[in-house]
Amino acid sequence: MATLITQALTKRFGALTAVDAVTLSVEAGEVFGLLGRNGAGKTTIIKMLTTLIKPTSGTATVAGCDIVRQARQVRGVIGYVPQALSADGELTGYENLLVFARLYDIPRHEQDARVRDMLASIGLKDAADRLVRSYSGGMIRRLEIAQSTIHQPEVLFLDEPTVGLDPVARDEVLAHIERLARDDRSTIFITTHYMEEAERLCNRVAIMHQGRIAAIGTPQALKMAIGGNGRTTLDEVFIYYTGSSPESRGGYDDTATKRRTAQRLG
Repeated sequence: MATLITQALTKRFGALTAVDAVTLSVEAGEVFGLLGRNGAGKTTIIKMLTTLIKPTSGTATVAGCDIVRQARQVRGVIGYVPQALSADGELTGYENLLVFARLYDIPRHEQDARVRDMLASIGLKDAADRLVRSYSGGMIRRLEIAQSTIHQPEVLFLDEPTVGLDPVARDEVLAHIERLARDDRSTIFITTHYMEEAERLCNRVAIMHQGRIAAIGTPQALKMAIGGNGRTTLDEVFIYYTGSSPESRGGYDDTATKRRTAQRLG
């Protein structure tokens, strides 16, 4: 059963069409990857689906709730980890999670146990009382994912969750996402520029190009669709559908965001 559905979802900013009539569905419990070059429209789609911006036209539902008419209900059933840093460095790991437990209206008598269980599950039990500004990049990302899942959302949105992380920290975060998908059977909608991440995590992926869906399917099916011979990589699939030249839009803002995130997590 589909837990996320879009129909001709479109977003325009003046003369620029950032997302152009995107139609897709994501099944309950699926890890779905959205791939594309800078400026392809990935983050704009996530911002619409998380109710941060309204679509120009088209419709979308998340867990059966319309993103425009039932925006408040949508926010109650999702978790969202943006590219930018969302944990407060001046609070401890425990305090950060407690803030989110209160924001999501978890009953007061359950909050302490829920927070401590979450810290243990993400490997931060021993760092619970340390200020987050002393955490490594991987620890911060795991904490941010925990913040967004403490209320056990039906759908988790992750916008380039490993951007700015070193290889060891990336692997820690990816392993945590895998545990969420396996143990909690969470529906996860993820954007990434790393093709190996998409292959490792995603049941299916969609490749965006200039605001449109250029291809959608399992990584293996997409490889076969371009004449894969067993040695074809997802990078080759990506280049096939998006071309070898850089995107002409979104470069400066995207680059600035990624560099700020990398600096904060590094």
